Amino acid sequence: MITDRIDSSTDRIEKSVVIRAPRTHVWHALTDAKEFGTWFGVALDGSQSFVPGARIQGQFTHAGCEHLIWDATIERMEPERIFSWRWPLDPIDPSREYADIPINLVVFELEEVAEGTRLTVVESGFDQLPLDGRAPANRKNTEGWGIQTEAIARHVAGAA
Repeated sequence: MITDRIDSSTDRIEKSVVIRAPRTHVWHALTDAKEFGTWFGVALDGSQSFVPGARIQGQFTHAGCEHLIWDATIERMEPERIFSWRWPLDPIDPSREYADIPINLVVFELEEVAEGTRLTVVESGFDQLPLDGRAPANRKNTEGWGIQTEAIARHVAGAA
């Protein structure tokens, strides 16, 4: 079950899902590049490692988004507890110029619960956008994180 935390801010999104799997399995799906790419929908080669400071890029594999590049800089990793990265608010489109792309922070927190593992995803930084762009960007990414939390839950359940 996915839950949303609603607040009046347009700066952040928070989604939680309980995954019926041990925390170690969820952590592996989040932090192993190949596993991450599978459920997140981005082509990453096996040589890329998620370590703090690493910049990771790969082509999106979602239908209609194959021309976009996922580009993230890993920020923090506390094994089986916290994983975070910073990424441009919009996926990189090689045909466009990007001078001042707002960079958002995405934080995954894992918590052991009776049913398995609660994964909470928080994305923040939307208030860097002009006022008229905040709510639409927040809505778009809220929908995206709904899709992604379902994807990781299915992926981990299928691997168990």
